[in-house]
Formats: sequence, C-alpha cells, structure tokens
Amino acid sequence: MSRFFDFPRHFPASDTGCGDFGAARSWREELPADETQLPETQLPETQLSPRVESGLPSATELEQTLKRLMQRISMLVQAEKCVFLLHDKERGELVARPPALGFSREQLRALRVPLDDGVAARAFLHGEPVVVDDATTLDAADKPWLVALDARNLIAYPLVLERRDEQERLADKQTVGVFLVVNKRGNVAFSPEDLRLLSVMARQVTAVIADAQIYLQLTEEKEQLQATLQSLGSGVVMVESTGHISLVNSAARALFGLEEGEGIGVRYDEVIEEEPIRKLLFDAVKGGKEGGVEIDIESHGDHEPRIYQAQTAFVRGERNGFPAVLGVVMIFNDITEIRNVERMKTAFVSTVSHELRTPLTSIKGFVSTLLQDTEGYFDAESRQEFYEIIDTECDRLRRLIDDLLNVSRIESGRALQMNWSLFEPLAVVEKVMQAQRSYTDKHHLMLDYSGEVPKLLGDSDKFDQILTNLLSNAIKYSPKGGEVRVVVDLTEHDLFMRISDQGIGIPRDKLPRIFEKFERIDNRDTRQAGGTGIGLFLVKHLVEQHQGEIKVESEIGKGSTFIVRLPLRPQIALDEMKEHGREA
Repeated sequence: MSRFFDFPRHFPASDTGCGDFGAARSWREELPADETQLPETQLPETQLSPRVESGLPSATELEQTLKRLMQRISMLVQAEKCVFLLHDKERGELVARPPALGFSREQLRALRVPLDDGVAARAFLHGEPVVVDDATTLDAADKPWLVALDARNLIAYPLVLERRDEQERLADKQTVGVFLVVNKRGNVAFSPEDLRLLSVMARQVTAVIADAQIYLQLTEEKEQLQATLQSLGSGVVMVESTGHISLVNSAARALFGLEEGEGIGVRYDEVIEEEPIRKLLFDAVKGGKEGGVEIDIESHGDHEPRIYQAQTAFVRGERNGFPAVLGVVMIFNDITEIRNVERMKTAFVSTVSHELRTPLTSIKGFVSTLLQDTEGYFDAESRQEFYEIIDTECDRLRRLIDDLLNVSRIESGRALQMNWSLFEPLAVVEKVMQAQRSYTDKHHLMLDYSGEVPKLLGDSDKFDQILTNLLSNAIKYSPKGGEVRVVVDLTEHDLFMRISDQGIGIPRDKLPRIFEKFERIDNRDTRQAGGTGIGLFLVKHLVEQHQGEIKVESEIGKGSTFIVRLPLRPQIALDEMKEHGREA
C-alpha cells in the first residue's frame, strides 16, 4: 500500500511513533524542530583548474559529501538501503547514481525506472513523497525493480531544487530526481517523523546534487574551451601575474618546440628565447601595458622563418571578491601569407606599370616619328609597318586592361559575362598563334591535330584569352627560344589542348600555387620576361567558367606543359541558352 503524506512543518513528539533507535536518537536530538534552522553542509573550497579559484567543491568532494549524507540518512531513519534516482532527460527515465547503500554494483547499474507509472515516477512527477508500507501490494509497473531490491517497504522522496530571487522569494522549482529509502529496520513501517527527517535532509542532498550539476557543467565548458584553444591555428600562451606559464596550446607548442605539458608552471623567460616576445610579456606582466610586435620566428621543424604578429592582452577577473588582473594571454598569428601577398601586390603594381609603359612608349615613339615626318621621309611601306606596330601595341594594351578588369570582377565576386555560341576552336587557335609569332623571332610555334575538330560551345573571346595567356607565358618563360607546341586532341565529350615549351620550367614547390593571383616564378631568367602574375590566375578561372579543368606538368630546365580540358557542350551553357530560348 502506498500513500502521499501531506505533512506539517513540525510534528509533536507524541506523533513520532518511532520507539528508541539507539544511536540514531542522538542524531535526531541534534536536529532542530524547524528544518530551516538546520545548518547547511559546509563544503570546502577547491580548484577547478590549476591556479584558478572556484567556490565549488571538486567531484571527489561532492561524492564524499553525498556518501556522508546518505550514511547519516540511513542511520536517522533506520533504512537498510538508500539510493539516488536522477532524471535522465534523454532517456526519460530515473537512473540510479552512486553513491548508494545496500546495493550491489549490478543492482545499481540495472536500476532504471520509467516515468510512465510507478511509485518513484509519481513522486518525481507530482513533487510529493510517496510512502509504501507494504511493497507486495504495489502495481505491476513497480514489481520488477522492487522484487530485485527485495523491498518490504520504502519512501520515494522527490529531490526538488528551489531557486529564489534577491528577496528570497521562490522564483523557480525543479525536480531533479528521487531519493529512495528502502526497508525500515525492525520490520516496522516508516513514520511521519522519518518523513520529516527526510524533508530536512533532502534539501541538503538536493543542494549537493545542484553543486554537482554545476560542477559537471563547468567541467564540460572548461573541456570545450580547452579543446577550442588546442584546435586554434593561432598560438596561445597564458602567463600568470607571477610570470609562470599556465597554458600553452598545440600551435604554440609547435612554434616553440614543446612537448605535451612541457612549459606549464615554468617562467616564460625560461621557455621563450626571442627577446622581442620576452620584452612584450615583461611590459604586460610587470609594466601593466598591453602591446604587439611583428617578428620572424623559425619554428621547430621549419627551415624558413615565418612572420608572426604577437599580441598581449590582460586576463581580467576577480580575486578575493575584487576586480583584478589574473594574468596575461599572448596570441601568435601567422601572418606570413598576408605579408607575402602584400609584397606580391607591391611587385604587381610595379610590374603592371612597366607592362603599361612598354607599349605606350612604343606607341608614343612611332606616333611622334610619323607626326614629325612632314617632309615625307618615310615611304608608304615604312609607314604601314609603323601603323601595324602601333596597332599591335594597342592590342597588347587592350588585353592587359581586359585582364585587369576581369580580375577585378572576379575579386569583387561578380561573375564574368559569358557569351555562349558555337565556334571553330581551330580557327581561334591559329589566329592567336599568328598574333604571338609577331612578338618573337626566336620561337617556333607549332600546331598539331588530327582529323576533324568539331565546333565548341563556349565563349570565343574567353577561349582567345585562355590561349593568348598560355602562349604568351610559354614564350616569356623560354627566353632562349625553342619550340612552342599546341596539340589539340578530342574525346567523345571533351576537347583537350596541350601547350608545351622548352623553357626554364617551374620549381616543384611552386607548382601547387602557380594558378594563384600574383604568383610568379622569381629567378634571374624570369625577371626579364615581364608579366603581371595574373595571367594564369585568370586562365584557371576562365577554364572553370567553361566547366573545364587545367593542370600543369613541368621539369626544371626542360620546360612546361599546360593541359586544358574543355567540354564540347558544357551543361551550364546549354542551360543558359535554353533559358533564353536558344538552341546550341
């Protein structure tokens, strides 16, 4: 039989009906009649992490406190068995948690109570204690776990966490679990006095469990923060106000050549050798001044130094209840690539200026010569040659300006306008090769293909730009001349072009970045070659606009081969033409 107790805050001595329980009586006599006067269990302060103060107990202390409370409750109410059932939100069950008294490990692991029905479920859902005088009369829902516990009688007491506002008014109430006391010693029933004692002790148990939940939450948050810090690409070093290192993440360990855990608790000047960084930390720790420095550091395992921006910032918090600076954090950002891009941009501006000035100088020279020839010194053939040179240099300028404008559009995220049409790819190849022959007398430009080459669906102007840039590169980077060969091949769905030269080749370490903006091969042979560093970047983008691919093969001293694959009928072109009511 089970019953809900609607008990008063105080019980007269005559209502206890408990008899003399020996040692338990001394515990009872120590308890005040009003449970609000019961002093809360005082838990010692501990540390959640090295050198970081916290008012919360550690996990071990919390478990020991719960164990002591459980032993105390067992003695007070003379129960043979006691166990906590905490709410598992994911499973929707009450699950037994250690510590427990009178339960084997197997029983504890197996004790799971569903919330759909039963004594423990009712106590949890209604927030009121349930007393069972005779366990044999319980419903079928309770039988399995009560039989396993060999229960004669029990109390299921809800563990209710109350949250109060600044005026001590009840702001929120949450049931976090149920406390079970099983089998009253002496083969008697649990009394209202037992229930009063449980009401007092349950508040203490709930407070400890709440601390445990907060501790677990803080521990989880700390672990997440640690994992985040360790996964950062930037190096992070935390130094206490004493100058000792309290944290080094994996990026910083790699930078300074430290093993896991090495350097913790050591002064920063014993770990960090670079004087500018030492000074920065000294200014922050001793001088109270945040700052930053840019420094070249040769990290362990790297042969070339990299550029880092080191920045200090104060870690602020509280010490003894007052605002305080707890330490200094230094962050190392690898800005090598940023500085490289800045250098390449500077070189790009200089190169573009040169590339613009060269044809302009030529145009200006020939125009001035023609203007000054008032006497007709130059015959018609010479004048025609001058006009053709001016026309060629104007085309060169136009191509350069078109390239710059296209790169600007790509950089701003605007798609290049594609004018899809069917065109003869061989005709464009031959036209571009003829134009490139006018720029060199040291190179032999050859075209190889076999059979009939079908029409290509694409943008003929963009196709022209692709080939012009690739042939121009082949000529520039084979300064001693030689053969430049274009091979056109076909498969069922694709057109392939191989543009090969016999030039200086591309270093292996440059190959992965050869299609990046501003990337140029920098050596004595190529400095005279000119070029802006945007040609191959633009080529790759234009090829991809055709849903194609480009790759490069190269060997130093033997030359390079660029391989372009373009679909004969790119799906994007078919879709756009269909959308505008056109057919390929």
